[in-house]
Formats: sequence, C-alpha cells, structure tokens
Amino acid sequence: MDLAVTHRSYVHEHKLPLEESNERLEFLGDAVLGICIAEMLVKAFPEEAEGVLSKRRAALVNQKTLAKIAQSLELGVALKLGKGEEKTGGRNKRSLLCDAFEAVIGAVYLDQGIDVVKKYLETLFADLIPESKKVEASQDYKTRLQEYFQSEFKKSPRYVIVGESGPDHSKTFEVKIDLNQKTIARGTGSSKREAEQDAARNAFILLKVSDSLLEKRPRARRKKKKKKIRKQKKENSNTTGTSTKSKKESKDSKGVQNEQKK
Repeated sequence: MDLAVTHRSYVHEHKLPLEESNERLEFLGDAVLGICIAEMLVKAFPEEAEGVLSKRRAALVNQKTLAKIAQSLELGVALKLGKGEEKTGGRNKRSLLCDAFEAVIGAVYLDQGIDVVKKYLETLFADLIPESKKVEASQDYKTRLQEYFQSEFKKSPRYVIVGESGPDHSKTFEVKIDLNQKTIARGTGSSKREAEQDAARNAFILLKVSDSLLEKRPRARRKKKKKKIRKQKKENSNTTGTSTKSKKESKDSKGVQNEQKK
C-alpha cells in the first residue's frame, strides 16, 4: 500500500527507479475501477440503455468524484511527495488524489483479488450509485464529444499526446484531437486526463457544438425537408397549369383553323 501513495515527484527527488512510483498501480486501478462500476450500474439499473449507463459511469469515475472519495479516506495526508509538489499544495490537488485512489484500488486488487475490491467499492459508492441518476455529466466533455463524433462522423475522436513540459513534480501535458488527419483542437493539463478534457472542451467551442444545437438540428432538418416538398408541389402545380394552358391554346387554335376552312 505504501507504493500506492508514492508520487513520482518523491521518486524523482530521492533518485529512485520510476517503477517505485504509484503510476503502474494507477493504470491497473483505473481499469479495475471501470469494470467494477460498470457491473454495479448494470445490476442497479437493469432496464437502462448502454448510452445512459456510460454517462453515469463517466460521472462516477471522473476526477472530481474520485478526488472527493480520496479526501474522505484522507489519502492526501498519506501521500509521499517531493518538496516541490508539497510546496504547490499537491496534497489537495484533484489529479494527485484521483491517481492515488486508483492506485489504491490497483493495490487491493493485486493483494486480495477482485471480490474484495468489489465489496470495498460497493461500500464507497453505496450512496453514489442511486444518485447517479441525478448526477449531471454535462461537464464531461470527452463523453459529449464522443457522442457527437459517433453521430456526425461515425467514429471516435483521436487524442494524441504531443508534449510534456515542466519538472516531474509539476508536469504539464499537451494533447491534440485529430479528425480526418487534421488537428481540430488542443488542450493542456497537469495530467493526461485533464489535458484530454481541456482538448474536448476546446473542440466543442471550435465546432460550435452544444446540447441545444444538437436538439434543434433534427427539427431544422424536418423544416428544410418540408420547405423542399412545398417547393416541389409548387413546381408541379406550375407545370400542370402550363400544360393545361398549352392544351387549351392548342384546342383554340384548331378551332380557329376549322372555322377558316369552312
């Protein structure tokens, strides 16, 4: 468990091997947490569609929620940080708290197995699972952008890490989002997750996407279709009128010709 609360800034400062930080456990814990929460949601809401469950899971395992749980467990106090991270308030940073919580889940999984992890998470999320029905996931820009991409382009947005800067205890990540081999937005953050969320938010701004726009779009299409149908009817009506007039003129002309022959 000591490894789960060891931040890379501490490892860097004490010149320890990088594998002695909590990053590998965080990676594992993230995956274990995702599948456990997914199973809890499927059991709690047996009639809900996959899309709804995905939104609820995103709201439950986002950085804000996990950081709150980590604070309730006082993981911030237990963190082993470098001096630089300590001075910049690392014990209260959401990204570090979230990472530490995921690392703890990874450590419990390796030490005691999936069943113990499930019981532990059921205790921690007992009140959050029922409330997930009311949780607003509107600030999860990655989920919203994913839905928009699937609807409009039939593909998922591609996040690419293009740079890292700063010391180990205070890194800044830069991420870009590609569409059809073109970069449409970039974002930065103190973690890869933050940078991806920032990039997704910027993509929304650049693409001028909003929930209201998505709701109005089908109505606008119906309106455009109705206008097209009215135009076609009008053209057909004009064509029919012209045809009738031509027939009448032709009939009148034949009548005149017959009179002249007489």
